[in-house]
Amino acid sequence: MAYLGESPPLPPLSTLFPHIQCDATTLPRSIDPFTITAATGFLPCRPPLRRLPAQFDAVSNVLDDMPIVKADGAPGLLATFKLGALIDSGVLPDLSSHINDLRIKAGTEDAYDLEAITALFRDYSFLASAYLLEPCWETWSRDHDAGYGLGRAVLPQCIAAPLVRAADILDLPPFMSYAASYALYNYWLVNPNVGAGVYENIRLIRAFERGLDPASSEAGFILTHVHMVQETGPLISGAVSLLSTIEESAKDTTAAVAAFQTMLSAMTRIEAHMEQMWTHSLPKDYLSYRTFIFGITSQSMFPNGVIYQGTRYGDSKPLYFRGESGANDSIIPLLDHLLEIPMPQNPLTEILRDFRSYRPKPHREFLAWVMSKSAEVGVKAYCTGHGQHDANSALLPTLYLKLLDHVRSFRWRHWLFAREYIIKRSSHPTATGGSPIVTWLPNQLFAVMDLMDSVYRDSGLKDVIDKGDIETGEGKVVSEMMDNIATQREKLDREVKRYCIERGA
Repeated sequence: MAYLGESPPLPPLSTLFPHIQCDATTLPRSIDPFTITAATGFLPCRPPLRRLPAQFDAVSNVLDDMPIVKADGAPGLLATFKLGALIDSGVLPDLSSHINDLRIKAGTEDAYDLEAITALFRDYSFLASAYLLEPCWETWSRDHDAGYGLGRAVLPQCIAAPLVRAADILDLPPFMSYAASYALYNYWLVNPNVGAGVYENIRLIRAFERGLDPASSEAGFILTHVHMVQETGPLISGAVSLLSTIEESAKDTTAAVAAFQTMLSAMTRIEAHMEQMWTHSLPKDYLSYRTFIFGITSQSMFPNGVIYQGTRYGDSKPLYFRGESGANDSIIPLLDHLLEIPMPQNPLTEILRDFRSYRPKPHREFLAWVMSKSAEVGVKAYCTGHGQHDANSALLPTLYLKLLDHVRSFRWRHWLFAREYIIKRSSHPTATGGSPIVTWLPNQLFAVMDLMDSVYRDSGLKDVIDKGDIETGEGKVVSEMMDNIATQREKLDREVKRYCIERGA
């Protein structure tokens, strides 16, 4: 029985997500590669397809020759700003008709090979971004103070048509995305038997600048995300366990405590990998390869959008898509929904919601289920709404608060990255995804701090700690955690106000 049952119960998890407990290696290629399993989490079920089928060799060859520094160390097309001229010369045909060849048997019927389709989406989105933003790269590389200038306003049919076709099949916007192209479907394993849990075993498939060198900052930036996300299986298992526990046996908190401990351990590992970004990808290098991951929406480089020639959008309608962003990752949205973190009703939060459409369809569906199920069973009320008066009843709100603190810590570290990698080094006002560079991250960070403060007080946990009715060591940990939030809030508020004044934001 649900703890709070105000809305109709959702269908069982096994009905909506029948593969979540499956061995990922047994899933057919007709299933979206981002189908979630407890073992692979938010990573693809199997390592991404590294090279497109032979009928797409023409685009593969262009991509191999595209990076500023190619795999063999020689300069590529982008090094001398020759990609656009090559594409405009007609060397690349429109290969969209070959997409129908990417089919496999699924039972008694034919179905798309979605691993191949996703690889196609990745490769064409890399080519599209490089083509559209190459002039910006040339402007910026010649004079950093000149900004980015203008990108190309028309994406030719030879790139646009296959990209739109692949995006339609995957139910994604036809532009580079975090999961299905830039990061999570863009790695290969040196030793397939070792897996992505060992950072040194991961390499990039596609890159813009120097990312085919695993020691480069571009490689480090992307592969650190892969290394983090490979830890998400236990996070998903813990979330599912918590929801089913509250729904089926709310009075027995033993399983709920175990679910929290699983998620806390997973987040500890994820954040440890996240912290390695500072050494894997140096702040001084970021602005260079960042040039190629900007989007169209809210960017000065594309004041009139981009025309996608030869597609269902028509040859006169300008399109606007958000650029690649780590904000499209599913780790923190999962915890936002599970823990029922309220966001302020403002334009910044609307951007957060807009990012959802850029996640793979299986991620979107799972996160939507978690959000609905959490509201249905009342996770926050279950963990904090009992009126805590002693050490025993303080356990659940303590664990809930600790998991919230991981959300805060993750977002705080993301703010530090934005500050050190971007804000201090560039006056460009928007992030790659089109959000305001100074105010957007603090919007979400302040929200989780507000919730932590209210939970600490309203659950009775503060009273229990103040009375000394909780184990001394644990009480000290929670008390210091809340003191840190107060200090951090003041620091963040000062920094945001200062940067807004400096930038006239």
